[in-house]
Amino acid sequence: MSVIERKLKDRSESKCEISGAELDLVVYTLPPYTEESLAHSVLLTKQLKDQVENPDIMNPNDWRGLSDSMWNENLPVQILSWRMLARLKNIDTLEMMYLDEEALEWAKATGEGEEEDENKIVHKDSNGAILKDGDSVVLIKDLDVKGATFTAKRGAAVHNIKVVWDDANLIEGRVENQHIYILTQYVKKTK
Repeated sequence: MSVIERKLKDRSESKCEISGAELDLVVYTLPPYTEESLAHSVLLTKQLKDQVENPDIMNPNDWRGLSDSMWNENLPVQILSWRMLARLKNIDTLEMMYLDEEALEWAKATGEGEEEDENKIVHKDSNGAILKDGDSVVLIKDLDVKGATFTAKRGAAVHNIKVVWDDANLIEGRVENQHIYILTQYVKKTK
């Protein structure tokens, strides 16, 4: 058992922080974060974690605990509650929740709660975080730049990006003073 898992079990009294179940508990870290931590992770049943990660298998009955967990004192639990209420389109309950501006931005980082428009193009980084004009990203892989004499190195920061309005897989940015197009699958949004 990891240190974080032990701390989450202490925080939640060894219960799922959404449903209150005591069996088959796993750590879930809320995107865009990837590293387990007390500030960015929750303790869930494996069944709920699978549903968070795969919306196609969502069972609304498994999420009845949201009306209680939305009031949890721990921010990651509130964020996950907000995201699942938005996904389930439980607008009445969602409107009762209060998140400050920074927390709401984190809650919306995966695109939950945004109006669905089949024709809307959404740009997402390698972790599923939504990219918008002006964001900063980091390259997660060395990229050969076509038509240029350099390789964009892994870890290079690209500031003030522009999304390509008609292609969800492309963004524009400057690397080594060169304006280039970058595939979104090779970038990670930075805070």
